[in-house]
Amino acid sequence: MKLKHYFAILVVLLLVIEVILFIFTSGEPGMLFYIVEGVTWVNIIYLIFFYRKVVKPLDDIANGMDLLREQDFSSRLKEVGQRETDRVVTVFNDMMSRLKEERLRLREQNRFLDLLIAASPMGVIILDFDGRIQMANNSALRMLEIEKREDVTGTTLAKLPSPLATQLAQLPKESEKTLRLSDSMIYRCRHLTFPDRGFAHPFMLIESLTDEIVKAEKKAYEQVIRMIAHEVNNTVAGVSSALESVADVIAETDNNQELHEIMRICIERNMNMSQFITNFANVVKIPPPQPIATELNTTIASWHILLDSICRKHNITLHIETCDRPLPVNIDTILFEQVIANIVKNAVESIGEGGDIYIRTTAHPTTLEIADNGKGISKEVEQKIFSPFFSTKAHGQGIGLIFVREVLSAHHCIFSLRTCNDGLTRFVIKF
Repeated sequence: MKLKHYFAILVVLLLVIEVILFIFTSGEPGMLFYIVEGVTWVNIIYLIFFYRKVVKPLDDIANGMDLLREQDFSSRLKEVGQRETDRVVTVFNDMMSRLKEERLRLREQNRFLDLLIAASPMGVIILDFDGRIQMANNSALRMLEIEKREDVTGTTLAKLPSPLATQLAQLPKESEKTLRLSDSMIYRCRHLTFPDRGFAHPFMLIESLTDEIVKAEKKAYEQVIRMIAHEVNNTVAGVSSALESVADVIAETDNNQELHEIMRICIERNMNMSQFITNFANVVKIPPPQPIATELNTTIASWHILLDSICRKHNITLHIETCDRPLPVNIDTILFEQVIANIVKNAVESIGEGGDIYIRTTAHPTTLEIADNGKGISKEVEQKIFSPFFSTKAHGQGIGLIFVREVLSAHHCIFSLRTCNDGLTRFVIKF
């Protein structure tokens, strides 16, 4: 109960006392009655004066405290006509105006930051103090391959089914690392903090470097390949011509079969070297795709004979499981046929002899998956498989997956190659 209520009760009690005295004097007031009545009215007048000068200012200040507690910065206190109290009221009203302006400014800044984070191409993930995700913008969801924001809010990065999330969960605070994943994507990741109520609040920034690095890599190896191809082909052509001339002379003047065989091997090795460098040169001569509207399931069925012939040589069974609904796509069927053939050949080499390869299509989104039960890919190799000229094969040139990467990127596909927990190695292509 507020102080003004106590004063109101006291005034009422004084009035009640006066009424009771009047009743007891039976309408014949004596000296005592006038004395008590006078004292009562003096007390009432004094209480009213005291209320106006002391209680009301204190009550108004108490109301101001209530406004602060409720964070109602729009209301103001009225002056009460008392110099000292009005000074407090003026200071209080100024403070409320400043608080209102500051609150409005902070809201505008927060709104601007929210819009900036939402529209940023950089992934932003804000964590709580226990490492759970509080907020992730659209770019971060896309990089984590998450469709709904509700699927990540309140969970930890380690629990998300995303290779990028797994790598982010291992990133120490106040550190930076560049990650190359099995989907050929390259990210610069930072695990930082910002001050929040005196504590270091963690957050993560994810910047995609894929386009810049891939362009730089491509420009570098194109220049190197062109220079090497030019020099090697010129040298090979001259040497091959000379060797053929020498071989003809030997055949005419000397019937030395051993020397003739040596010359044949030299010519053959020379041509193999030319073919070797030509394979590299073909990587930088991939024609731009000419996409046409086609139905994915029908196109895959048309490739069945070619792909099955690749598998039968190694006693491998090819399983094609297409979606039960049409899947329209815009692709360059010639380039895509070479891509699928490359992927199947790699799967065959991973299996060796006797195994299974599965080609599946699904909808929502349109997806093509090629899976095999071969020896699989280690986590260390996953990060390098789409690097230029990287190969785990003894005599591999590392250009097959570069060709695949270039064609799929030109078609704006999202793709990944990794060995899953069920033991199958999956090459997934999303249109």
